Amino acid sequence: MTTQGTRVSRRWLALREPADSAARAPDLVAHLGRTLAPAGRRVIHDLGCGTGAMGRWLAPLLPGPQHWVLHDRDGDLLELAAAGLPGPAADGAPITVETRESDIAALAPGELAGASFLTASALLDMLTADELAALVSACAGAGCPILLTLSVVGRVALDPADPLDTRVATAFNAHQRRMTERGRLLGPEAAARAAQEFGARGAEVLIRPSPWRLGAREAGLLRQWFAGWLHAACEQEPVLAAEAEAYASRRMGALTAGRLAATVEHADLLVLPRPAQAG
Repeated sequence: MTTQGTRVSRRWLALREPADSAARAPDLVAHLGRTLAPAGRRVIHDLGCGTGAMGRWLAPLLPGPQHWVLHDRDGDLLELAAAGLPGPAADGAPITVETRESDIAALAPGELAGASFLTASALLDMLTADELAALVSACAGAGCPILLTLSVVGRVALDPADPLDTRVATAFNAHQRRMTERGRLLGPEAAARAAQEFGARGAEVLIRPSPWRLGAREAGLLRQWFAGWLHAACEQEPVLAAEAEAYASRRMGALTAGRLAATVEHADLLVLPRPAQAG
């Protein structure tokens, strides 16, 4: 969940985990399961694993022995991920895990060799075009399926609507595409760019929506998401700050009254490599 220059808090990852689990597209997991060899231990590389939430969600949905290789730049998060071992598998088979402190945008050749499939969550939109190209190259070189979940696509809907919603959303999306020391982030364009790049390599790419649907039951996450969303928008467009306090007050009042809901759109991708040609 971390890339060079970007660190995500443990608290935020824990807060979002249930919403992530509810949002991911289950039919892609079913499709993935049908593409995997029916027997033998599966080796899964989780790229940018954070606290290991992806493994906790996915491992119990697939049968058979599994060995998870967890990649992240943040050693503290890797420790948490290893301690929160997923499992057992859907059929009760054992699950093992190892951790690798590594930069997923600069994976060494062969580091993904032998993988049954690769996965990542909430990652693509945090990358630059060059980092995504490097990741696509490394993943495509592994020659196995790839499940990439929860990439933001730049669409947010709040209910009830407020006149300032569209301006904040536009500024937030611009912030997601901001220039950094690593280059310009792809933000909402990342999922489509990844699909295009994998497709150019001959892979089949299945795309599904995976929206967060947040309401009164997710009030803690909705509160934190809204605060971060508005802060980023004001950072990108400082002129919004003059109206932000009143806007936040209206929104938090509605949340406290149980009347605020948000849909935050994401996309999930399943990448299926082109079958090797016989002969």
